Amino acid sequence: MDTKQQFEKIISLCRGVFEKKLKDYGASWRIMRPQSITDQIFIKANRIRNIEMNGVNLVGEGIKPEFIGIVNYGIIGLIQIALGPAMDKTEMPPSEALQLYDKYMTQTKELMYAKNHDYGEAWRSMRISSYTDLILTKICRTKQIEDNKGQTLISEGIDANYMDMVNYAMFGLIKLEFGDE
Repeated sequence: MDTKQQFEKIISLCRGVFEKKLKDYGASWRIMRPQSITDQIFIKANRIRNIEMNGVNLVGEGIKPEFIGIVNYGIIGLIQIALGPAMDKTEMPPSEALQLYDKYMTQTKELMYAKNHDYGEAWRSMRISSYTDLILTKICRTKQIEDNKGQTLISEGIDANYMDMVNYAMFGLIKLEFGDE
């Protein structure tokens, strides 16, 4: 399987989880501000790092569901940046939520394909723990940009950082699912 096929399989996995949670909870995430989404991604990445470093997992779920959560919260973050958080009403038809998910996942995937071309699939030689560290670094950067009210002098914005976090998590999922093919 080539990179595009692997990426599509992982996207399908993450979208499936998103769709099931949408049925369970509705679009309750619509109330979240971007800062809360960043913190939610931090919780997931920090848990992955703790499991990687300590080898102990008391909850029973491994790192795969946490990477899926990072992917899905990253896409939710992109949606929330575009729409703004709902103030009091989190209603959104599932079809609309899935359409927005697909829109922002496509943009994120296209960014990955462009970077993957330029970097020559260097991610394949990296360790999963490096993806975790890079996600945590992107979270720190995002928090700083949020603290600066979204203003940057030379750096990419919050949306680009969310896309990078999604792509690093996707790389981790590909490695977990397919190994070092």
